[in-house]
Amino acid sequence: MGGKYCYGVDRAKKDLKMKHVSGIWEKLKKEIERKTIFLLLDYDGTLTPIVNTPNKANLSVSAKKLLKNLSGISYVKLAVVSGRSLYDIKRMAGLKGIIYVGNHGLEIDAPGFKFASPVSPCIKAVIQSIGSDLKNRLSGISGIITENKGLTLSIHYRLAARADFIKMRAVLKETVKPYLAVKKIRINKGKKVFEIKPPIDWSKGHAVLWLFKRLVASLGKKDVLPIYIGDDVTDEDAFRAIKNKGLTIFVGQPKKSHAQYYLKDHNEVQKFLERILVI
Repeated sequence: MGGKYCYGVDRAKKDLKMKHVSGIWEKLKKEIERKTIFLLLDYDGTLTPIVNTPNKANLSVSAKKLLKNLSGISYVKLAVVSGRSLYDIKRMAGLKGIIYVGNHGLEIDAPGFKFASPVSPCIKAVIQSIGSDLKNRLSGISGIITENKGLTLSIHYRLAARADFIKMRAVLKETVKPYLAVKKIRINKGKKVFEIKPPIDWSKGHAVLWLFKRLVASLGKKDVLPIYIGDDVTDEDAFRAIKNKGLTIFVGQPKKSHAQYYLKDHNEVQKFLERILVI
């Protein structure tokens, strides 16, 4: 899409030495046992498998029960961190009394407080205008899903054939070019999706670090261990933010990442969380 597109990840410094969590579980267990755990979980691809359309990424009964049980433990503070809108991620997860982070950190809803990153009415209007234009211009291209999340837009192309993806990319580039030129938006690329965002320096990493510091202050102690688990490009910002403060776990096959450890898929994530539950 060109050099002006901001992906928010320093690929040159990613760690190639990720270890699978199972091989160091006993060491991790000792670390976890001594501290309050701040458990931060991505949703799509982490708590659920990747699916063709966003509305089909339903949390399994067993996973939902596990999260509910974890949220009820005194030594665990649970947060779901997602690129979905705050409304959508709360609806999909359906749990009460936990922290929700939506729109890649731009929206936060937690017991006792709420947060929304300041986005000017002008920028909001720009994003809505782009959303309307793209919805009309992409409607005739097969396999493309345009998702308006209020503060951000997502263009999903998982169902698109190669030729349709190329058409979509050309339309997207033409539509957003004037706004990128005057820095009124940013664009990130995720798994089979382009994300159009406000041009502000705020990401999952900023949100996670802010929440971590707030939790430490509220508990009046420093023995809080953040554990972040995620599978997508946008999770790299969170991996970097807490890499030297806690545990970072990538979901998928080992690759270049800022994460320290990895789990193969959402099933292994669930098994890892089950282990935490019985510590």
